[in-house]
Amino acid sequence: MAILPILCYPDPRLHTVAKPVAQVDERIRTLVQNMFATMYDANGVGLAATQVDVHERVVVADVSEERNQPFVLINPELLWASEEKQLGEEGCLSVPGIYDGVERSVAVKIKALDENGQERIIEAEGFKAICIQHEMDHLLGKVFVEYLSPLKRNRIKTKLVKQQKQVAKA
Repeated sequence: MAILPILCYPDPRLHTVAKPVAQVDERIRTLVQNMFATMYDANGVGLAATQVDVHERVVVADVSEERNQPFVLINPELLWASEEKQLGEEGCLSVPGIYDGVERSVAVKIKALDENGQERIIEAEGFKAICIQHEMDHLLGKVFVEYLSPLKRNRIKTKLVKQQKQVAKA
């Protein structure tokens, strides 16, 4: 399994809308394995293919404390989202070190394929529902900082660009 490079905001590739996976085959299963390795290596709870510069509708996640309940969403579709919303602090592997409040539905129901191409209906609430919504946003080319005010977003962009330049010099 390979650790893949994670795109960092404000990389314009993060705004690419992912295309549906045509066929769940060995290439996709390898991508899923590499995405899990990358996510766990970075101490993340979710990772969308967009974040590793693969613009197909694939998400991996594991929100369990023990890190032993991984799940895969291929071509996820939102079937229902609760009207009840909750403001929660979110972070993102593509926006390292930045956490801020985002309002999301407290529960969702989605349809997706698993890594074997089997269709699944997943009902989630709480942290798992938030994670699913966050990762599905990535597939639409949306990063969580876009929910923040333009002022906050520009501050974050400036800070991350500065950090990336410092890393490039080192």
